[in-house]
Amino acid sequence: MRFLFSLTLLFVACSAHALTPQELDSVGRRVWQNECGGTRDGLTSWNGGENFASLGIGHFIWYPKGAEEPFDESFPPLMKFLASSGVKVPQWLYGPCPWPSRAVFQAEFRGPRMTELRNLLANNVRLQSAFLAQRMQTALPKMLKSVSRGDRARVETNFDRLTKTSAGTFALIDYVNFKGEGIKETERYKGEGWGLLQVLVAMESSEPAPAVFARAAATVLERRVKNSPPARGEARWLPGWRSRVRAYGR
Repeated sequence: MRFLFSLTLLFVACSAHALTPQELDSVGRRVWQNECGGTRDGLTSWNGGENFASLGIGHFIWYPKGAEEPFDESFPPLMKFLASSGVKVPQWLYGPCPWPSRAVFQAEFRGPRMTELRNLLANNVRLQSAFLAQRMQTALPKMLKSVSRGDRARVETNFDRLTKTSAGTFALIDYVNFKGEGIKETERYKGEGWGLLQVLVAMESSEPAPAVFARAAATVLERRVKNSPPARGEARWLPGWRSRVRAYGR
């Protein structure tokens, strides 16, 4: 239970709304539903057109050896987090992804290693939620360091407003996992990003923070699709993205 105690202290220190173990379970179920339909098979995925596996409730990225991609690799840190929380992590889950391609991954989908991995992930949903919550909290200093001085107060104020409610806290946790912090130059089209930082900057209304965040997130994602290379065909994802962020305001 040490990780839960530490996480609660973290939220008490940074927020008016501390997550209980039950709320961590609820966050885990919602993120699992958002990322992979809440299915057990969805815990081990490799999407077409991508060069990496997407694993766990948050579809944490795991690159095979030699892969070079612009996105942060989040699966290895998750394994370290689980191990530090007392979970027995098989040795083969450290290092690069053992499946070199999507074809090999799919061919071994019902194999012993993939089954072992799905069992590990399905049995530790709450810990994955705690890992996501930790990432959300560590995102704030990163964003404040990267943002212009003129936007710094707005980012911090809006982040604080959101953490005061369970709905706002979930919005922060889910979105930063969904689209990142928004601080990497490689995660931009035409110089404009689509991460948590950009959404917090776009929040301007004094209405309840989760509803304002939901509208700002939809606007930022629509801008991403508009700026994206036509060959990527990102418009096909926009209806699902809108539905996902719209739920933050309910």
